[in-house]
Amino acid sequence: MLAEPLRLQDVRNTSTFRLTLAFGLVFALGVAVLLGLIYELSARELTNRSDRILRTEAVLLSAVPAAQLPDRIRTEISRNTSGLNYFELKAIDGEHVAGNIRMSRSPAPDHASDIAAGVVGDRPIRLLAVRIASDETLLIGRDISPVVDLRHRVLAILIWSGLATALSVLVSGFALSLAPLRRLRDLQRASRVIAAGNLEARMPLMGRGDELDLFAGTVNTMVEEVGRVVAQVKGVTDAVAHDLRTPLTRVRSQLYRVRQSPGVETQAAAMIEAATEDLDVVLDRFAALLRISELEAQGRRAGFGAIDLSRLARDVCDLYEPLAEERSVSLELLPSPETEVRGDAKLLFEAVSNLVDNAIKFVAEGGHVAVAVAASAHGPIIEVRDDGPGIAPDERRAVLRRFHRSADAADIPGTGLGLSVVAAIVHLHGFGLEFDDAEPGLVVRIRCEEVQDGREIHFTRQSVKTGR
Repeated sequence: MLAEPLRLQDVRNTSTFRLTLAFGLVFALGVAVLLGLIYELSARELTNRSDRILRTEAVLLSAVPAAQLPDRIRTEISRNTSGLNYFELKAIDGEHVAGNIRMSRSPAPDHASDIAAGVVGDRPIRLLAVRIASDETLLIGRDISPVVDLRHRVLAILIWSGLATALSVLVSGFALSLAPLRRLRDLQRASRVIAAGNLEARMPLMGRGDELDLFAGTVNTMVEEVGRVVAQVKGVTDAVAHDLRTPLTRVRSQLYRVRQSPGVETQAAAMIEAATEDLDVVLDRFAALLRISELEAQGRRAGFGAIDLSRLARDVCDLYEPLAEERSVSLELLPSPETEVRGDAKLLFEAVSNLVDNAIKFVAEGGHVAVAVAASAHGPIIEVRDDGPGIAPDERRAVLRRFHRSADAADIPGTGLGLSVVAAIVHLHGFGLEFDDAEPGLVVRIRCEEVQDGREIHFTRQSVKTGR
């Protein structure tokens, strides 16, 4: 039996994956803050260092006499000391006096600023403007390529480390989520088996003592207690049905013999006949209860064989054709392909018969009931369709319970156990039972396909599905 494949959405919804993403985000933010702090402190230190060098040079040049300053500037340019290779001396009127740069607009005095590459050269510079004693303006620039390179490198590190961290977090979250998700799938399969009525099943324990083991242990304790109570109730019900059926059958036989005796008054005969009919209803209910218990024992799967569903549907229609004619109901067998399925022919015949019998009883006089066998991508389908009152969507769960009778069915004979027998037979085969609207009427489908993940029951607003 193939396991259901893991979907990306299932992994993404796990707590492990979300926690991994949360911790990864915190880690990524920490790395970003750390790198940003390193960059800020390094850039600030390098900038302050450049400013100190510029101001020191400005003090030295300011002390040079005005007449000698142009020659001193040319000497400094040729020496290129400590990256100080950008100078300009401007007259009071802003005219260029000396230097290797020409700034059309000078920075504010005693204020250093960054000049982008391409403005005064092919490199970015830190430029300081000072006013000297002769009221001329002296501009001193220093190459700050290392600071700019540091900024670019830190930005690249931030981007690539962020991408690497995000990728590693996603991969780690996916990998760490696989084991809990597989474990959860095992728990889900066990829960479906338990929900389908197999109270002998238990949730698997891995022995790790983690939260899933604690949860599974709690559920196993609960299931064990529920199974004990259900077994007691079921045992009492079966015992009552079995023990009372024999004396009630004996009473019915005696009433029948009294009814057939000569000399019985008409009034007494009518009372005996009414009592006999009431006993027949009680005996039918006891027989149905014992029948459901027999089916729920799941001891008949060993005798399964190939069944021709088209022939089975035809035999059911032949059996109920007289009843349909008596109630003036049109019973139609739709053309169906030859389809085989593995199961118990007598039990499936009984299930389809109950569905057809219900349809004929609940449809109005002159109504229509159709039986068909169809094929789907997942397996054959037996469909019984009628144009009767149908079943309300919010009542489709209740109709599978024993003895349930809706308010509209009070005047229709029955025990309220027919669909319970059908559900038990469908459970035994591992098939699906589905209710749907025929607009008007009801469509009941038996989907002859086995569900992979153990016995399970699905209830939705529009359908009721049951499978092994």
